[in-house]
Amino acid sequence: MRPKTNRPFFRKFSRQAKLILFIALSVAVSSCGGEKEQTQAAPDAPVYTLVFLDKTQSVHVDKNYVNEKYRQALTDIIDNNMKNKGDKLEVYFIHENTSKARALSLTVRSEKDDMSAANATDREGIETAFQLSLQKEKGIYLRQLLTKLNQQNTGASNLSTDIWASLPVIAKAGESGSEVKVYYFSDMIESVKGADRRDFHINPPKSDSEAEADAKADTKKLDQYAIGSPQVTIVSPFEPTASTKENNPHVTHYWQTLFQELGGVSIEEL
Repeated sequence: MRPKTNRPFFRKFSRQAKLILFIALSVAVSSCGGEKEQTQAAPDAPVYTLVFLDKTQSVHVDKNYVNEKYRQALTDIIDNNMKNKGDKLEVYFIHENTSKARALSLTVRSEKDDMSAANATDREGIETAFQLSLQKEKGIYLRQLLTKLNQQNTGASNLSTDIWASLPVIAKAGESGSEVKVYYFSDMIESVKGADRRDFHINPPKSDSEAEADAKADTKKLDQYAIGSPQVTIVSPFEPTASTKENNPHVTHYWQTLFQELGGVSIEEL
């Protein structure tokens, strides 16, 4: 007959073994999850800036207020978003064929030399040389941007404003793994002919509830575009004294709802 003391011993051992195995598996799973998060995160990813310039007949960049506001906004974009090698900026014209209207593509090429083995004096020299090179690039880029801002569109494409077409452009930028920042220099008056399109010149939303209903209905047509979570800013051409008839707040609410529905994206207005 087996000793009675052996049975509880083996039971105790079995429970300990299971506990140790459980802890080991938990640590392994947690470790794998941590590694996955690290590969997905890209804290040093370059900035990918998209600027959509409205080239339709309803936006007048030749007006002093609009031109000065837009010039300052573009200057700030260059200064704040183009800081490191690989930072990219693309300009698209908003009109009848927005998604095919890329007008400019710029990428920072200035590169800071390795400072890991440099002394304090060398580090200062490296930083100064980098900033001088970067500022030179920024000056060139800003001049190119301002040229595009003032470029007139006298063709028939200025009769339509296809802002929906910016969404696949944003989705493609998001695929790069960069931090995406989007700027609309526009009155945001979507105006495209067709039974399943919006023409806010003819039939703008008359209330926030109508704007929300329209946006949610349109989301079903546009959710094929995985836009991710870009930072979106609307730089409007309206003066602070503009009437609600000119600067319809329900149109703004439409876009706020649409971007919220598509990717949980909040819109900032300037």
